[in-house]
Amino acid sequence: MSLQLIKEKAREKLAPLCRVCPECNGRVCSGQVPGVGGAGRGRSFQNNYDELFKIKLEMSIIHNKLPQTTCNFFSRQLAAPIIAAPISGIENNYGDKISEMEYARSIVQGCNQAGLVAMTGDGIGDLEFHSGIKAIIDEGGWGIPILKPFNKDLIYERINQSENAGVPAIGMDIDGAGLIAMKLGLPPKSKKELREIVAATKLPFIIKGIMTVRDAFIAIEAGAKAIVVSNHGGRVLDDTPGTAVILPEIAKAVKGKVILLVDGGIRSGVDILKMLALGADGVLIGRPLAIGVFGGGTKGVRAVADQLKDELWQAMLMTGCGDLEEINDSIIYQQGVFRG
Repeated sequence: MSLQLIKEKAREKLAPLCRVCPECNGRVCSGQVPGVGGAGRGRSFQNNYDELFKIKLEMSIIHNKLPQTTCNFFSRQLAAPIIAAPISGIENNYGDKISEMEYARSIVQGCNQAGLVAMTGDGIGDLEFHSGIKAIIDEGGWGIPILKPFNKDLIYERINQSENAGVPAIGMDIDGAGLIAMKLGLPPKSKKELREIVAATKLPFIIKGIMTVRDAFIAIEAGAKAIVVSNHGGRVLDDTPGTAVILPEIAKAVKGKVILLVDGGIRSGVDILKMLALGADGVLIGRPLAIGVFGGGTKGVRAVADQLKDELWQAMLMTGCGDLEEINDSIIYQQGVFRG
């Protein structure tokens, strides 16, 4: 499927909630929560996009390297360090043209076919979580459920269901505590509570929603094997910095101590390369893959994922990066800085 056709079909299904703008920068949809936009004036959503957009790369093409984009992620090799971000509440945020189960199945299958992996979401009630788990089971357990910060009894129940599904890892969207639609059932978690939750499973645990060095250290102390630098797409608190600003600070403090992932405003393979250069080990992609679901189901996800992989490969080629280990901040352009 062509990306143009995918976007056209997605635009039809998502109207009027999402316009599938030429630049998905959060301006047109600001304040649409529930919906597809950012909280308040939408500044956090916009900052994610704008701060990443500002970063420029140094082109370096005199070399003999053909990029290798593969990486290991827990129990399996990925074709690239790209993971589908957990998105749920489809009818509430995206309309009723695609069901929760259709979305989960398309995102999990499409990513698997592309050699990647999808995270699945959670929500109040059973529909969101169970749709994701069913889709993961149907793909042989290859998917990563991300839980909301419910009470511990429900969390432990869902951890047990996830383990039975044979998943390679599990995680928690701790910044889900700020979602307006679920504020009554999602209390923030203390360090002690996080430690108890992580200890309740033998699976590697991912904590998503980290925006400070302090919280990064707390997550690691609680036993997390991976953290996601994320402000929930700018949908839970207005006027936070973009994740591309926060990522280098956290990477400087914890790089090598934990798998470091990031999301927020990532729209292309060039954006992926920028985040890797800023210190991430991998990225979570939300909106582009969601457009793939609405524009073409499993095939749409596969097409978008393949495009992202191709763009990353080309960006690495044009910046002299032969593999992921060679990607660092030396490829980020800094005016007046001479690189010998």
